[in-house]
Amino acid sequence: MAVHVNRRGEAWMVDVGGKAVTRREAVAFGRVTMSRAAARVLRSGKLKKGDALAAARLAGIQAAKRTSEWIPLCHPLALDHVEVRLTTRIDGVCVEATVRTSGRTGVEMEALTAVSAACLTLYDMLKSEDRAMIIGPIRLEKKSGGRSGDYRRKK
Repeated sequence: MAVHVNRRGEAWMVDVGGKAVTRREAVAFGRVTMSRAAARVLRSGKLKKGDALAAARLAGIQAAKRTSEWIPLCHPLALDHVEVRLTTRIDGVCVEATVRTSGRTGVEMEALTAVSAACLTLYDMLKSEDRAMIIGPIRLEKKSGGRSGDYRRKK
C-alpha cells in the first residue's frame, strides 16, 4: 500500500515507478443547489456572464488536466479522456466527470477536481442570481484499474 509519509513522518510523493501501467477510470459526482429562480435563469441561457454550462464544462476539463498543480503530492498524469456532463434540475445542476488514463496511478483526484472546478464555476457565474447556493456533496462514484481493484459507491 502506498504511504504518503517517509520514515521521519514528512509528507512525500509516492514512487509509482514500479507499478504496472494499467487502464484506469474514475467517475465523480457533484451538485450545485440553488433557488428555482436562479436555475430558471440558467436554463433560459440569459445569464449576464454568458453560457455558464459551457464555462463549467471547460473549467472541469481544464482542472482535471491540472490536478497535480492543485493537490500537493498528486502525480501529473497524461489523461486519455475527460468528460464533464452537466444536467440541469429545477433546483440546480448535477455534475458528473469521467476521467481515463493508462498509467501507474489512478485518476480519482482528477475526476473529483473536475467536478469541484465545474461546481465552483457555476457558483461564480450565478452568484448575482443567488449567493446562497450550496455546493455538494462531491463524491467518487466508481473507479477501475490498478492494484486496489474496482470500487463502486453503494447506493
